[in-house]
Amino acid sequence: MSNEELNSPGYEIPPELQGQVAVTTLDRIYNWGRRSSVWPMMFGLACCAIEMISAQAARYDMARFGMEVMRPSPRQSDLLLVSGTVTKKMVPVIVRLYNQMPEPKYVVAMGACASGGGPFKEGYNVVAGIDKFLPVDVYIPGCPPTPQALVAGLIKLQEKIDKQSIKQVRWYDKKNKADSVYVPVPVLGPDLIDLRRVDELKEIAAPKPAEENSEA
Repeated sequence: MSNEELNSPGYEIPPELQGQVAVTTLDRIYNWGRRSSVWPMMFGLACCAIEMISAQAARYDMARFGMEVMRPSPRQSDLLLVSGTVTKKMVPVIVRLYNQMPEPKYVVAMGACASGGGPFKEGYNVVAGIDKFLPVDVYIPGCPPTPQALVAGLIKLQEKIDKQSIKQVRWYDKKNKADSVYVPVPVLGPDLIDLRRVDELKEIAAPKPAEENSEA
């Protein structure tokens, strides 16, 4: 955000105060600080991670956007950058890391695999998109996306942060805070079980009534 945007809250500033006093809104200052200090979590899942590493190098330099600090700990991260193929074995770990991240936090699905399963969508061991379990804020297409595409996706995330208001964000909603943040960790057994669908799965697996069997 430029100084001109920061000093333009949408109403007229008296001429005698222009250039001397910065008049803006609390939301704009709050979002300006957050968008300029997004810390991605440092991990990769597949070939998209190589492009993510390239985007952090000198040629593209994500430090220009305040995103150069990649933390190896979820406690110090606010961006879960899912870069690569999401297998069923990895989903419980990813969800657990997401739950350990403090609010505000965001999720970016990088590449075709993280967005919808990619070329492995019909595989028995691959999840058709991380959005089956986590709320995704930005999708970046490509297989794999180029570093330029990743930078463009992160700029889109910054634009989304700019439009948020303290009055509406979930991390200040005391009534629904606990329900909106925590995601139940899936159970990996013979297959991946989403605990949010237990009642639905029980209904599907329940034996049919005797009347239906006799009619058949």
